[in-house]
This record gives sequence, structure tokens and C-alpha cells, in this order.
Amino acid sequence: MSSIRPAVFQTTLDDKISCTGVGLHSGQPVAMTLAPAPANTGIQFRRTDVSEHDIVPARFDNVVDTRLGTTIANEAGVRVLTIEHLLAAFAGCGVDNAIVELDGEEVPIMDGSAAPFVTLIESAAVKELTCPRKVLRIKRPVHVGDDDRYATLSPADAFEVDLAIDFASPVIGRQHHQVRLVNGAFKAELANARTFGFMKDVEMLRSMGLSQGGSLDNCIVVDGDAILNNDGLRYHDEFVRHKLLDVVGDLATAGFAIEGRFEGAKTGHALNNALLQAVFADPANYEITAARLPEPVLMAASAAQ
Repeated sequence: MSSIRPAVFQTTLDDKISCTGVGLHSGQPVAMTLAPAPANTGIQFRRTDVSEHDIVPARFDNVVDTRLGTTIANEAGVRVLTIEHLLAAFAGCGVDNAIVELDGEEVPIMDGSAAPFVTLIESAAVKELTCPRKVLRIKRPVHVGDDDRYATLSPADAFEVDLAIDFASPVIGRQHHQVRLVNGAFKAELANARTFGFMKDVEMLRSMGLSQGGSLDNCIVVDGDAILNNDGLRYHDEFVRHKLLDVVGDLATAGFAIEGRFEGAKTGHALNNALLQAVFADPANYEITAARLPEPVLMAASAAQ
């Protein structure tokens, strides 16, 4: 029996699907439509509220701001904010190509997780195209950061993510989670984890024009040793799972599915983007090659202290 695994093909959505919500940072209502796109389009945003230069590709080299989210902009300066949860859902559901239409500058926050976006994608359905899929295969370890905060991508036969966080908060503390993102693991392990923040920071963030739309409906709010949300946590280690969700979304701006292992400590959007910048800075770090189906193995582990 041949040991060569069959190549897979690019995907897109089978139909359009729409939703409405509010921007986490802008606080403004926004309508969003996810639409099919041809092969080799990647994920692109289209701002329907601007008359020209309305396309903003979701690429790592278009990232212009990483404060409490990932913001991209095109050469004309047209921006799209808070793209990471939606991109994580596309990556987790295996969607390579889509057009995201927005009538404002920010992706709706929904419930603060990627789960509503997964539901939208599943409702629209994923369709296979005839063009072969390509992946970003990591050929040698690439590391950014220092001994305390770091992110690394190294060779692996599938996309794996491993992250540790440490907050000076009795509610969060030290948490660790790792998952091999095959066989629906994203939906099972990460998609439902919500973004979080601290009550003590709310006034400062809003004075900076951030978190204008944040609420207990779309964010876990920590106040001292208490969680203010009536429904509590969805996982005992929801905080690190959400940080891993952010990693998946930020790394999706590579423009290809990743074949490699991410390992990090205390990462954020800036460090995640710096890692991709470092990968693409040297062609010896990677190759763009035909995708192969991963082995049908799911590994996941978590620990919290």
C-alpha cells in the first residue's frame, strides 16, 4: 500500500450568509456577509461603505495595529479591525477562499468567541474547488521574543499549537493548553473560548477609543478574584484557549494553511505577527507546497494551575 497521502483541494463557501453585530472597539453596529470566492483569492475583506480601494486582503504584511486585536489596512489606508476571531474560524473550518463584506471598519465581535462564525460557515457549507491546495510548510525552527515572552514555529506534519500564559490574577494564573488542529479539533477545543478583560482597565481603554462595544455579552470580565459574567466560564482554562484561538487567527494571515508546530509563552497579536514576519524574511525557513491529508490523529492536552 502506498504511503503517499492524497493531495487536497482548495475550498470556499457554497453560499453567501450574513449577520449583524457590534464592533468591540468601535461600538458601532455592522452588517457582515461571508461570500464564496474563486481559488487563489485567499481571505479578503471588502468595505461596502467606501467608494474605492474597498478590498483589504487578510495578510500578515497588511497588519498595521495589534492593540487588543489585529487590524489590517490596504495601501490606500482603508482598515479592517478585529479580524482574528473570524480568520480563526475560517482556518479551523478549512476555508481557503472567501470575501467578507462589511459596511463598517470592524468585524462584529458577536459573543467574543469564534463559535458564531463557525456556525455561519457551517450554515453556508464548505465547497471544494478544483485547484490544488497549497500549504506553508515550516522547514526549520523560527523564534521571536525572549526567555519570558516568545513564539516559535518549527517543522511538524500538521498544524499544532501549544501555549502557556501567566497572569497576576487569582482567576487566571498560569494556564497551558496544546492541540493538534485536525479532525474538527478547532471547533471542539478552541472555538467557544471568549475574549477577556479586566474591570480595572475599562476606563483607561475607553479613553483610548478601545472597547467601546465591550460588555458581559461579548467578553469575560475579571474583577479582582471574581468573574462578573453570570454564566461563568465555558472551560476551566478558557483564558488560554482564547489566546490560542487568537494565535490561530493571527497565523492565518500567512495566507496558507500551516504545516508546522507553534509553541509560545505569553504571546499576543504583536508577537504572533512578528513570528510570521520572521518566517517570511528568509526563504530557507519555509516552502509553499501541495497539501497532504493529515494522519487521522487528534491529540489534545491541557493543564491549569
